[in-house]
Amino acid sequence: MALLISCGEVSSSQFTVLRLLNQSLDFVSDNVSRIFARIFTNLRDFEMRLSCTDRPQSIPVDHSHLYTENWFSDKKDYDQKGDPEAIFNVLDSILKSSLDRLASLRESVCRRKSFRYDETISMHTSIMRDLCLQGKLDAALWLRKKLIHGGFIPGLITHNHLLNGLCKLGNIEKADGLIREMWETGPSPNCISYNTFIKGLCSVNKVDKALYLFSTMDKYGVKPNRVTCNIIVHALCQKGLMGSTILEEILDTSQASAPLDIVTCTILMDSCFKDGNIVQALRIWKEMSQKEVPPDSVVYNVIIRGLCSSKKIVAAYGFMCDMVKRGVTPDVFAYNTLISALCKEGKFDEACDIHGQMQRCGVAPDQISYKVIIQGLCIHGDVARANEFLSSMLESYLLPDVLLWNVIIDGYGRYGDTSSAVSVRNLMLSYGVKPNIYTNNALIHGYVKGGRFNDACQFKDQMRYTKIYPDATTYNLLLGAACTMGRLWLAFQLYDEMLKRGCRPDNITYTELIRGLCWKGRLQEAENLLFRMQASGITLDHVPYWILVKKYTRLRRLDKACLVYKKWLMTRNGEAACPSDLNHMHTEPQ
Repeated sequence: MALLISCGEVSSSQFTVLRLLNQSLDFVSDNVSRIFARIFTNLRDFEMRLSCTDRPQSIPVDHSHLYTENWFSDKKDYDQKGDPEAIFNVLDSILKSSLDRLASLRESVCRRKSFRYDETISMHTSIMRDLCLQGKLDAALWLRKKLIHGGFIPGLITHNHLLNGLCKLGNIEKADGLIREMWETGPSPNCISYNTFIKGLCSVNKVDKALYLFSTMDKYGVKPNRVTCNIIVHALCQKGLMGSTILEEILDTSQASAPLDIVTCTILMDSCFKDGNIVQALRIWKEMSQKEVPPDSVVYNVIIRGLCSSKKIVAAYGFMCDMVKRGVTPDVFAYNTLISALCKEGKFDEACDIHGQMQRCGVAPDQISYKVIIQGLCIHGDVARANEFLSSMLESYLLPDVLLWNVIIDGYGRYGDTSSAVSVRNLMLSYGVKPNIYTNNALIHGYVKGGRFNDACQFKDQMRYTKIYPDATTYNLLLGAACTMGRLWLAFQLYDEMLKRGCRPDNITYTELIRGLCWKGRLQEAENLLFRMQASGITLDHVPYWILVKKYTRLRRLDKACLVYKKWLMTRNGEAACPSDLNHMHTEPQ
């Protein structure tokens, strides 16, 4: 039974076993005289039974029977009468054996309990770490408190997980309290604990407290390492303290105890490029080269991005070539930075060449690689070439997001190529990408540009069946097209529909209506509409005033043109004037 318990095959029923064992011992103690009287009446028969009994080798020997046999073998003068001392001696040996088995049973039970306790603690600490990684810090702290009340303090690694989770969530107060509890109850914080807490302080812009903690680490017997210095250096650079005395002291202290660190150099160069100090950044690069610090891809990416931000694309490309010569393979970030800079400069041929070189070098373009170049080509007007990149993206098993589809559809729509725009939209639907309001507005813009106003209105009516309802941009496109065609009644009909559907008109809506009224020569109505716009609180720009001034000037009504101009000046200067005051203004003859 003890063997089964030690192997873990007996549950909590050991108490029942102990109870039965005690009852058995009581039964033997009360009735031992009666039980052993018959046994010892004939010693010779008993010895013969003992000698003739054949015990198998596989069954363990009961030591109590050996003690009994040895005791009888010593009694040579036994007169075949019951000896009470013999009975009690046998009883003592049996009780001793039973107590030995009881002790073994208790040890097995204790070992089983200890094993289960250790297993439970390990499981709880593992759960705490998982909760920290999932951001469930309240549950993790509750479990820690429960373990401490149970007499077990989690290890240092578990506490560091808790600190990291609290700092990531910005809960610095609880992280500070946890550090204090670690000093009071254990385990004592190490350098990793301080690095985590200092980084958390810097992330919430408490750099002063981080500096104080950094300066007092030696007082508590924790020596800062290179990671600690890099965290402080990065925080000071983000605060714009690149040339501060504190930063120089930290750099001197760290470089005195260890050689030049590549992470520190990367942080300093990135800060110099962001401040526009390219000379200082390249000086740090030169120092790295002189001290034979091997650069990695992160260092090159910082340099390439900094040079591209300063529009020094040729120098950035030179560093990319140097990157390849040193055996450092450019990653997708370096290529994307260079492609984006070339597209911003309008050098789309060079950008396409870099994109092709990227694929030849075995670097797979990502969503950003295609997005930058497709948007650049569409803005430049080369929509067909952008569509080719979209097809290449699909062949590479990259599904474009709805923004890229909209860019190409809008590109075709700007040039009135509605057939290509509809084709791209159908391809978009076939890949399971749902259009949005910008997709539909781009198609309506294409219909309007292509002179297919009726198709645009029909498409607007079909939008409600797809649960994508027209917005102000949709109506503005149709209003502008109706005014351009001289269908002013249709423009106001769309305006009324816009109001009925709860779509609020904006500045562009009223500007298009004013333009349409001026086109028809209905200048007084246009001026009244302008007054209503101003009274309703809609933010106005100069365009509606400019339309009226231009129309009055063409009709040689300079007094009216000057009046509208003065109204615009008052609006621009922020003066509050009601429409009645504006109507009674007098002008001097021009």
